[in-house]
Amino acid sequence: MRIVVTRHGKVLHDWKKWCTSAEFDEQCSLYDKAPIDVAVDKGVEDAQTVYISTLDRTFQTAEAIFGKRDFKRTSLINEVPLRSGFDTAVKMPLWFWNVLGRLQWLTGIKRQPEIKAHTTIRAEQFVKQIIKSNEDCAIVTHGFFMHTLIKALRKEGFTADKNRVEYRNGEAIVLRRDD
Repeated sequence: MRIVVTRHGKVLHDWKKWCTSAEFDEQCSLYDKAPIDVAVDKGVEDAQTVYISTLDRTFQTAEAIFGKRDFKRTSLINEVPLRSGFDTAVKMPLWFWNVLGRLQWLTGIKRQPEIKAHTTIRAEQFVKQIIKSNEDCAIVTHGFFMHTLIKALRKEGFTADKNRVEYRNGEAIVLRRDD
């Protein structure tokens, strides 16, 4: 079985460098609605089934790669949502909000809309579905979520053609498993 996982194209959003908690939450919402630059890896256009998240940037990316066709949308491969780590009117640097939110996700602090355990369950559910279908496929998803997804695929015996700490926008990773 062959699976091609692609990170969505670069989001055209200029983040504010300093934000209050409310401004950071608004920035996250604006990012989710922003258009993308559709420069993506080519050479993986042969997939019969293409899964995308419910966020529009994966749809735009999938169209840039595969053209206009039907895609299978699922929230199981949505990006891990992020919000401010606490409420304050004091402006904090963008990196602070990002790091704090991801630490809260990692440690299970319920201030975040989703914690790591739930992200893992979501990825494992999706992997079980695509294994059950037993067909080669493509997945267009999100950078932070890709780590959990690829870990779940490896747990099921898939090997990747690349090992990365960070996946570039538009980059494709090919995973295979001999059945």
